[in-house]
Amino acid sequence: MKKGTLTLGLLTSFVALHAQQQASSESRDTVQNTALDGIQVLEDRYKNTESRSVGKLYLKDLENPQVYNTIPKSLLKDQLVTNMNDALKNATGITRLWESTGRGGDGAEYYSMRGFALQPTLVNGMPSLSNGGLDPANIERIEVVKGPSGTLYGGNLVSYGGLINLITKKPYERLGGELSFITGSYGLSRFTADVNTPLGENVFFRLNTAYQYEHTFQDAGFQQSFFIAPSLKVVANDKLSFLVNTEFRNGTAANAPMIFLSRYSPLSFSEMSIFEDNYKKSYTSNELTIRTPTFGMQAQMLYDFSEKWHSQTVISRSNTQSSGYYQYLWDAANGDEFTRFISKRNGATNATGIQQNFTGDLNLGSIRNRLVIGVDLMQKQIRNSSAGWVEYGIVSLKNQIDSAILTPQAVDNALLNSNEGVSVVNTRILSAYLSDVINFTPNLSAMLSVRVDNFNGSPTAYSAEEVKNQTTVSPKFGLVYQPVLDKVSVFANYMNGFVNLDPVQVADVDGSNPRMKIFSPEQANQLEVGVKTNILHNRLSLTASYYDIQVRNKVMTDPNNINNSIQGGKVQSRGAELSLLAHPVAGLNIIAGYSYNDSKVTRETEGAGYLGLRPEEAGPQNLVNFWGNYIVQEGLLKNFSLGFGLNYASEYKTLNRANIGTFSLPAYMVMNAALAYNAPRYTLNLKVDNLTNEHYFSGWSTITPQRLRALSLGLSFKF
Repeated sequence: MKKGTLTLGLLTSFVALHAQQQASSESRDTVQNTALDGIQVLEDRYKNTESRSVGKLYLKDLENPQVYNTIPKSLLKDQLVTNMNDALKNATGITRLWESTGRGGDGAEYYSMRGFALQPTLVNGMPSLSNGGLDPANIERIEVVKGPSGTLYGGNLVSYGGLINLITKKPYERLGGELSFITGSYGLSRFTADVNTPLGENVFFRLNTAYQYEHTFQDAGFQQSFFIAPSLKVVANDKLSFLVNTEFRNGTAANAPMIFLSRYSPLSFSEMSIFEDNYKKSYTSNELTIRTPTFGMQAQMLYDFSEKWHSQTVISRSNTQSSGYYQYLWDAANGDEFTRFISKRNGATNATGIQQNFTGDLNLGSIRNRLVIGVDLMQKQIRNSSAGWVEYGIVSLKNQIDSAILTPQAVDNALLNSNEGVSVVNTRILSAYLSDVINFTPNLSAMLSVRVDNFNGSPTAYSAEEVKNQTTVSPKFGLVYQPVLDKVSVFANYMNGFVNLDPVQVADVDGSNPRMKIFSPEQANQLEVGVKTNILHNRLSLTASYYDIQVRNKVMTDPNNINNSIQGGKVQSRGAELSLLAHPVAGLNIIAGYSYNDSKVTRETEGAGYLGLRPEEAGPQNLVNFWGNYIVQEGLLKNFSLGFGLNYASEYKTLNRANIGTFSLPAYMVMNAALAYNAPRYTLNLKVDNLTNEHYFSGWSTITPQRLRALSLGLSFKF
């Protein structure tokens, strides 16, 4: 059994009991954590040395020619994390563009990585869509996989910059659990429970649940959610087992409308001062809420043909809904005023996935082959029956005045004769893929992968008109050489990514003649080289890489028609990344990273104004993340821990077009600190986010102020 993996079965319980009895004799250089799901003996609390999900095979990080970052639950606990954005700040080269809007189809948060926008859309490698924020209560770890990953994950759920895959907690074989409560600034109240129990000799049940309420730092706005995730494991015999995982989240929020700079008029703002003056103004009401209930289910059947051949069958289903008010503020291009556009949304997205994987390990002569053969079916349906969009009030930033009456009754009256009608968009993707890791020698290996993907999309559920049937082939090649086996690896990869675009509604410039438009797949190709290390007796893990991503056939907005899109753009994204995991002395754990990205549009639709400029979805050019946590090993302060972290982002061009202008959000550095006492049965945490009360902004042709200083106090009890 290798360090860094979770032990299961009755052996786990025995080892956990023995480890508790022998704790005083453990090496001072080893951190022992008696977790809910067994014993973890880790030299580094934050390090995960291998993954099955990233390459759909059990591979050590040094064997994998792809770059990825892992965010484990131990790190989330140390940082008292209550939301996905704070969790993802620990991954190299990722930053949030948009907060969750709750709107149908794409209401989850948007992030930027390697120059491209992405959303969290995968749970345990399967589709799981959301229109709201995600709850971290059921997360075992987060895998942030870098670069185009269409070969193994398809083209409808991932970005050219990479993907975010959430690995959930699983049932284990003994009674145990943890109850936690967090309170803090802005009315934060969060309760979580994690309870595991055997239901029989070979049946195990686990329940994770969370309730959270928090209002914003602004004058209005709040988020409230209830989350529950029961899971069941059944061991039929020594070869066959079943795992069922479900998640339900019911969220209600009053979101501040995003402030959009005009994309179609010359820029009328030249500095941040007017937005700074409105930093705490939300321009919304706590009565204008939107509900985003989300349901997800996965059922797995695992069968071992032998020690080297295994089968995994997975069925997944997710449903997400949006019901309520969504609004945004649109620049009137006069250096002051913004027009509010508001609608009452009513939509749902359903996704069904079926996946079959066969994994094997065989020798052909002296050459070892580890391979996965899989087929994948995903069906998605987006339904919409929302009210239309109406202009509703003018916001003056200079005078900080809003002319609208922000009550449900007044808004409903304004929307009385507005209706988008009923629309249904269906997509179906059937794929087959093969990936083989070939060890020519113990030190030299190659990964050869290919995917054949058939996409079918239609604009309605009731008509076969305008059905688009397209087949895409996606290759992937990787090479790894370990000059020092299990210590240093040099890697290179060529990876393909593609996006099968859902049918979208377009119209003439005046909004008339609405119709559905279907696009061909966008294509991305990445070349990457780098080095990975695991040295100094496993105390230092370092990944450094350089990548070049070329995207073609990109869909871009029609510069002459706000209601239309044109295909044919090209984008180039190049950059370097450095990720560090370190355990230099007993009790000290560090996770850090730096990324540099240089993106530009190399072909555009004529007159769009992007050519040669950095795309607005690319985010800041430079990003730094750091977190260090030290647990006192002996003396009067034994079991106390101190943590400190920071996130830095360089200047970001949230609007960047030659024919409109450029507006930049300032660089920022946000620092956080934590103090905790870790007893065998309970933990007491104190966390301060944004220590210096930094005023900073995010955006994507928008300007969104971010949370000010916040204090959190947490208490957890283990049993």
